[in-house]
This record gives sequence, structure tokens and C-alpha cells, in this order.
Amino acid sequence: MYTLIDYSLDNELALIGLGRAPVNALGLTLRQELQAAFRQASADPAVKAMVVYGRGLPFCAGADIAEFGGAAFDAPALPQLLIELAGSAKPMVAAVGGLALGGGLELAMACGYRISEPKARLGMPEITLGLLPGAGGTQRLPRLIGAETALETILSGQPLRAERALELGLVDRLTASAETLLDEACAFARELVLAGAPAQPSAPHAAPGADLPANFFVDYTARKSGQWKGQVAPHLALEAVRIACEQPLEIGLAREEELFKEAMDSPQSKALRHLFFAEREAGKVPGIDASLPLRPIRKVAVIGAGTMGGGIAMNFANIGMPVVLLEQKREALDRGLAQIRKNYEISAKRGKLTQEQVEQRMALLAGTLDYADLADADLVIEAVFESMEVKRQVFATLDEVCKPGAILATNTSTLDVDQIAAFTRRPQDVIGLHFFSPANVMRLLEVVRGKETALDVLATALKLGKQIGKLPVVSGVCYGFIGNRMLEPYAREAHRLLLEGATPAQIDRVLTDLGLNMGVLSMYDLVGIDVGYLIRTPLREVLARDPSYYRLADELYALGRYGQKTGRGMYIYEGRERQDDPEVLAMAERLAAELGIQRREISDQEIHDRCLFMLINEGLQILDEGIALRAGDIDLVWTCGYGFPTWLGGPLHYAEHLGLERVLNSIRQYREQLGAYGELWLQPAPLLERLVAVGKTRISKD
Repeated sequence: MYTLIDYSLDNELALIGLGRAPVNALGLTLRQELQAAFRQASADPAVKAMVVYGRGLPFCAGADIAEFGGAAFDAPALPQLLIELAGSAKPMVAAVGGLALGGGLELAMACGYRISEPKARLGMPEITLGLLPGAGGTQRLPRLIGAETALETILSGQPLRAERALELGLVDRLTASAETLLDEACAFARELVLAGAPAQPSAPHAAPGADLPANFFVDYTARKSGQWKGQVAPHLALEAVRIACEQPLEIGLAREEELFKEAMDSPQSKALRHLFFAEREAGKVPGIDASLPLRPIRKVAVIGAGTMGGGIAMNFANIGMPVVLLEQKREALDRGLAQIRKNYEISAKRGKLTQEQVEQRMALLAGTLDYADLADADLVIEAVFESMEVKRQVFATLDEVCKPGAILATNTSTLDVDQIAAFTRRPQDVIGLHFFSPANVMRLLEVVRGKETALDVLATALKLGKQIGKLPVVSGVCYGFIGNRMLEPYAREAHRLLLEGATPAQIDRVLTDLGLNMGVLSMYDLVGIDVGYLIRTPLREVLARDPSYYRLADELYALGRYGQKTGRGMYIYEGRERQDDPEVLAMAERLAAELGIQRREISDQEIHDRCLFMLINEGLQILDEGIALRAGDIDLVWTCGYGFPTWLGGPLHYAEHLGLERVLNSIRQYREQLGAYGELWLQPAPLLERLVAVGKTRISKD
């Protein structure tokens, strides 16, 4: 009768085991079978109570996102199914193993009682997809744990530990272990039957708004709106919780469903769901499948104990892997190890690590000044100065000392990985692993595949990236790979607009108003104008035809104005607080006169279109060249590595939202308007022209 449900009787109990691998997502078939099983148990006079559990699987990870917006989502819809379950005449116990997230937690709350194993996680992550809980979560959670706590739980999207869920009253009991979960859930259900307990006990916070201060929701919105940066879902979730505080459950459930559909149909949620699926596609590389043997990685070496090298090393120590850090001088090595310890101590003070864990991780880190100590490393990651000559020296030495089969990786952000590989006699073992700073925090990892990189090396790097908690995205070899290559035209337009009449503050404001974490000019001040200068150095000969190219940034470099670290760059800094600098404006005006650039009033729209559309244009060119495997990979790089707003879905998804024809027409308009500069730089990508010519609205190489 059932394909995804294990239905059995244990004396007076009906055991309903959910069995949709891998995480019991509540797709149509599982919903239908759960409904049928519930009705079967309800109609059986021998059944006095029910236990819902995950059959050898996590309890439930939530709704099936692939169904969102489709007809299958409505038959039966999860909200109506859970209303039916919540109306049960017999007690129901949800046995939460592993996780209960989103719709899974809503399923657990629809049951009258909840028991959890100690390591389970319970939460409502819908906000991360631009959604709100839509199957009773915004109405039942406030009645269980109070309105303010429920609101924070919903808006954070972060799961609760089982112990915290017990403290809040979200679960009634914790089991001794995961192994005893079903037995203890059955014992709990029998206690309820014996005690004549009601199917639905009284809610601990039947009037969830009673204890809130006056004007709570108005004040909360005022405090949080700046953080939400124009995102729709937090406002809708807040409205749903407000209704839970002011209206009966039935009215609240109906209104929640309306608000959920509004969120689901919004461009922001569609963008976030695009990124959700893009993450799952990113690891799929032609030629790589589960049958491909991987290279064993038991010990890692990192060359360079600076900020980047130390951060890289921490990633591996965090998963219990021994790491040896190599430096040229003892002082640099000691400084690097001390900084790693300081980073761990900060985490310990914040309660994220115990002191014992700090010591365990530090014990995995060894320092050396001798390349010979790298001889037994399975993976060596170079994180030294961004100079091809320095890389040559490092890789030539590694070629001599490293064992056969060791993976040799470079953390270069712009240099040619194929040229670096050619410094060795084993180019098949060389790969780019471009970490983003701070490397122990940033999630993105560009995995740069050289023309001779072996398939098992690539596959090993992808798996290892996931093991250390990164999002690995494959890139081919070109200047800057995916992220930094796209950064160049994006930043180039910002610097040119300064000469044409815009101010740094105006340019950065347009970008942050869109939702970027920071404007491109303040970003260069943070990273270092000197770093930008050095990265551009390999392009000098090619770009000499444009004397205005990054001219203002070059002058700041010559003056030693490197940004935040020197207190002056595009802005003046006192600590991290910045203010406009009249000298930069005067410098831009002087340079424009020298270069014959006519200054004018620049509109916010022009800043948006020139910066963002050239960013998009370069992304399309990268896709067309095969540097990126798919458009979603490019969007992941820019949302995870460069602060592009996730609720816009990344640059290429944003282009689809705006309309590819609009992007193309705008580039053509400015190309014509800007004369020789436009002719030189604003050339539409052939892929963009092809897509528009055939009326395509979605981006693909085909």
C-alpha cells in the first residue's frame, strides 16, 4: 500500500515511519502517503496513539523545494495536511531524529507532542530562500515558545540545538541517545494513553502577544529594516507573527498561507531558490562520478604563514587533519602560529570552541623552515606573494621534495595556473585552490582546473573543499579566473566614472543601495590599493592604449595612500570610520583635465548600468569561453565571494530578471555615447548578442 511509509502496529500504537531518502523532504507522494497512514490509524479503533518518525533517516528536512510554484504543491498542500493532523482525535508523538527543519518542524508541531534525540537540530530556514514558514510555523511556534523568541528563530533561519529546544518548550523530552529514540517515543506515547492526555495539549503561550511591549512590531521593524536591505521575506514573516499575536489560530493560518504565496512568487525568493539549486549543481563536473578513485589526503602542508596561509591551515586543523606550515624566517612562522592561536582563542571566548578544542587544533599545526619536512604531505598549498617568479621558485622546489602523487596547489588569485604547473615535471598534479580572505571564514573556494590537471586531482579537491566546509566552484584558467576577472571591468567602470564626474560616495552608495555588502571603491580601500595595483601589473602592456585606465588609483598608490591600513585611500579613515576626501575629488578633476575627459553630472542609473552591466557582460564572456561550466557557478562565486546580494541571485540571474535585451541595449547605448572609451571597452559579449537575437530570456551556452 505504501512506498515511502513504513506503517506498523505495536499493540495500541501506530508507528508511521517516513522513508523518503535522503532527508524525508515532504514531496507530493510522501504527503499523500502520510495522509493515508494518518487516516488509517485514526480509523482503527485498536490504535490509541501514533508515533511519527524517520525510518533510518532524519525526521524531516522540510518541503520539496523543487515543487514550489508547481501544481503538485497543492495536492494535498502541506498546510492543509498539517491542519488535518493537528485535528487528530488521538495523541501523536513526533520522534525527532537528526533534524526537523522548515516543513519538518511544522510537521512536528502539528503533532501534539515532541521528543528529540540529543543531537538533533530544529529550525525554520525558510528565510534563507526568501520565504516564511507556510504550513503553520508562524502561528504554532509563537504559541509554543513565545512571540519574540519565535520571531527571532524564524528571522535568523538558524537551527536550535535539541537542548535549547527543550528549554524553550519546543520539544517535551530528550532521549538518552539517537539509538533509543523510537523506543522512548513509544514509551512516551503509552504514558499519554495511560494518562488520558488530550490529543492537543494547551499551548504554553495561548496568547503569544500578551507579554509584548506596546508598539513591539513597529519598533522591531524600525530597528531591523536597515539590516534587511530591501528584502521582502523578513517583513512578511514579521506580519505573520503579528497576526499570530492578534488573531485566532484559524485566521492566522489562512493569512500565513497568503503571505507565503506572496513570498514564493517574489523575484527575491526565485533568486534565492536559483542559488539553492546552483549549489547542488556546482559539484557536478563532466567525467567525475562516484566511481572515480580519489587520492588519499591525510596530511596537508601550507607554504606561507601570513593571514592567508594561516587561515587556510585552520580549515584543515578544524577537521582534525595535521598541517605543517612552512615559512622562510622563524619570526614570520612564530607570528603566524600566534595569530592562529589568537583566532581560536577568540572563538573560545565567544563560546564556539572549548579550550580543549583550541589545544587539540593547535596540536595539529606544526611549523617548519625546511622544505624537507613537506616530503610526506599529500596536499601542499602555496600561499606566498603574488609574483610569478616567486611561484616559480616555490613549485620548482616542491617538484624536488614532494612525494609522487602529492597534489600541488596554488592559491594564486590571478596568475596563470598552467604556467605555474609548467614549473614542475608533474603538471597533472597541479591545481589552483583560490581561497578568499579571511580563508578560515569565507565559504567560496575557486577550484582552478589547469589544462593538464588530472581528473582525480580535481575530484579530490572538490571533495576536500566540501569536507572543510567550503563551496567549491570549478574555473578554467584565465586572468583572474571567474571572480577577479569579472571584478576588473566592474571596478574599471567605477574608476572611470570618478574621472567623468561621480564621487566615490555616490558610486558606493548606488551599489550598497542595491544590496552589495560594500561599494567597489570602499572594497579596494579595505583590500588595499597597493594590492590592486600589483594585481593589475600583468595587464599594463595590454592596457596601455587607455591612459585613463585606473589612473586615479595609480596616483593614490604612488602617494602611499593604500586605503584603510594607511588611513587614506579613496576615503579618509579614523579606524574603520570613513569620510569623503576633498583631495580625491580635486585629483579626479585634475586628471580628467589632463586626459581630456569632459566632466558632467552622473546619474545613479548610469553608475548602476555601467558597473553592473559590464560585470554581467564579462560573466557571459567567461561562460561562453567555457571558463565557467554554467551560469549558476558564476552567480555562486559572486554571491559567496564578493558580497553580491543573494536575494538578487547573482549577476547573471539579475540580468535575466532585468531582461537580457535591456542589458544589451544599455551597453550599446553607452558604447556609442562614450566615444573612443566606449569603443575600446564597452563591447557586448557575443553570447549576450546571440541570446537576445533569438529571443532567449534565460542564460545558457547552448
